[in-house]
Amino acid sequence: MNKAFVRPTNSYGQTAVSGFTFFLFMYFLLDFFLRFSARVPAYGVLRPTLLLVLLITLLLIFQKEKFKGWTNDPVVQAMLVFLGYLVVSLPLVEWPGSVIRNNLADFVKAIVFLFFTLLIIDSEKRLKIFLAVFVGCQLVRILEPLFMNITQGYWGSKTHLGGGEFSQRLAGAPADVINPNELGFVIVTALPFLHYLVWPGRFIGKLFYLAVMPALLYALILTQSRGAFLALLVVAWMIFKESNRKMGLIVLAIAISIAGWNVMTSEQKDRYLSLVGMSESANTASAEGRLRGMRNEFNLGLSRPIVGHGLGTTPEAKVNVLGSRSQAAHNFYAEILIETGILGLVFFLRFLMKVYVKFRDNNKVLKNAKLSNTLRFYQNLNKALIALFWMYVVYSTNYWGLSQYYWYLYAGIMIVFSKRLSEKLKATESDPHKCEELSQPRFGRIWQKHREAAQGVVRS
Repeated sequence: MNKAFVRPTNSYGQTAVSGFTFFLFMYFLLDFFLRFSARVPAYGVLRPTLLLVLLITLLLIFQKEKFKGWTNDPVVQAMLVFLGYLVVSLPLVEWPGSVIRNNLADFVKAIVFLFFTLLIIDSEKRLKIFLAVFVGCQLVRILEPLFMNITQGYWGSKTHLGGGEFSQRLAGAPADVINPNELGFVIVTALPFLHYLVWPGRFIGKLFYLAVMPALLYALILTQSRGAFLALLVVAWMIFKESNRKMGLIVLAIAISIAGWNVMTSEQKDRYLSLVGMSESANTASAEGRLRGMRNEFNLGLSRPIVGHGLGTTPEAKVNVLGSRSQAAHNFYAEILIETGILGLVFFLRFLMKVYVKFRDNNKVLKNAKLSNTLRFYQNLNKALIALFWMYVVYSTNYWGLSQYYWYLYAGIMIVFSKRLSEKLKATESDPHKCEELSQPRFGRIWQKHREAAQGVVRS
């Protein structure tokens, strides 16, 4: 049986959350991202995602003695302050009934990513499995609509060009709920993990990376998501900054740009050119309209500045206050202001600052640590998380997300990463041989023990 699912201890001898709880969390990831309830209607009637949230929560409550002191983490404390503010301010918001009836469930399904991740992912092996499942789900969400586009002509969305003309844009698969911008976000989220965790691996990993990367970039072109394109530039810059082969990356970037430009249609080229005001259609007006919309959203938030309109009520506020369409926010920071007021915005930005401090401290620890193969995974994951953080910061200016999973999941991964890194460094200092052994695959450790026994090697 895979040791990640075994209950007694993790790799460092600490009491671990049960393997069944970990298995349910992995299934929760599959159910949440691949939307089994939309694919199997009879299954969806059961409200499986909320049932899984409830069941995992109960299992964690029954095992609460295994993670005492978890609330002492500064990131957790900052989030608990924000959650406490939401509870206290609920009677004072504009539409508390809408919060409870329509929006609370989505927020709960998002915020549990923080708590489930930091409590359940309690070993290096579980962290690797978790990352593999998460990234694998994102790849399925990307490749499924791309495959349908190539084989069936599927698009899923379109944008108005003016004069009654429309341009087709690739969105998520029919079972998914993501529009082209959200699909672009999924693509750019997967890229840092693939580049830093898959590419440095074995030969088969490099082949997989080379096979899937062109497909992801092509899918990004088909989304026509300008925000995702800017996010891609952020990730590319972070990769370039960390690389020791900058000239090679410049040549590669030029080659990719030429290839990408040649496969674009005239409509796709026009949309991306609108980022620099060179569009010959309504795309330029669309970009300018997006900026006006963001300004209107901040003005909407300031119309009720203290406690806001209520969690998840941005579309409702746009209809009733601005008289516009029922739309989600186009700016994450404006969304927080609209729904939670200035106080809520301050508390949430404090949470993000604690996350930033956490990854900054992790980066310092790794820079001061001695280079070794046992830390290679942590060094690569740290680079991926840094690129992801700055991409999220930038993309949040063009995206909504208070009831979306991504910041909460990122914070959970960052806390887990910090704990596992600390344990790894302590193990290296106390017993380097043990640390080297723990970094090997299970069967590699068994083979090494047999080999040492045959050679008469005795470890102290």
